[in-house]
Amino acid sequence: MAWEILNAIGIIAFAVSGAIIAMEEHYDLLGVFVLGLMTAFGGGAIRNLLVGLPISLLWEQQAMFMLAIAACIVVFFLPHIWFTFSKPWAFLDAIGLAVFAVQGAVYAADKNHTLSAILVAAVLTGCGGGVLRDVLAARKPLIFRDEIYAVWAIFAGFAVYFGFGDNAIEQYTLSVIIVILRMLSLQQGWRLPRRHADPNSLY
Repeated sequence: MAWEILNAIGIIAFAVSGAIIAMEEHYDLLGVFVLGLMTAFGGGAIRNLLVGLPISLLWEQQAMFMLAIAACIVVFFLPHIWFTFSKPWAFLDAIGLAVFAVQGAVYAADKNHTLSAILVAAVLTGCGGGVLRDVLAARKPLIFRDEIYAVWAIFAGFAVYFGFGDNAIEQYTLSVIIVILRMLSLQQGWRLPRRHADPNSLY
């Protein structure tokens, strides 16, 4: 049950964020559906490829597809609900990142994978859909921007590996913590260390 609830929350959040960005880029109704669905299911598809599961498993999620489509319809026909907020996709993206990162990490842990596999599953499941969304919208993916993003998916992987996430309450709690951390990092402008290399100075 916890798995299904997390999955539904993540799909709705990512579908809405994809639809909002599509509308910001002035896409038509078809574009809204494509971007919303790609965002909602892209991370899971990448994860399945990583752990050796058939992509066809996605087509068995009929209820989740209908849920994502319904979310896109609501965004398209009731835009005032979303655009009264400043960058509403950022909060929704944080929710999708959190629940899918936790879901991916738990999935890999349940299969008794190593720490590295759990971390990769968390990052790809949490960030994959958002990367596909940003690429299709011709935007710089969040994972490559200055603010901390994928680090919180890695955090989820470590937490699950060390035993935090064994039950529904812990999974929900971890998801909320990651949403809070992601929004704080965005609001406070937290950055990872970086270096700028001048090509002329390398020779």
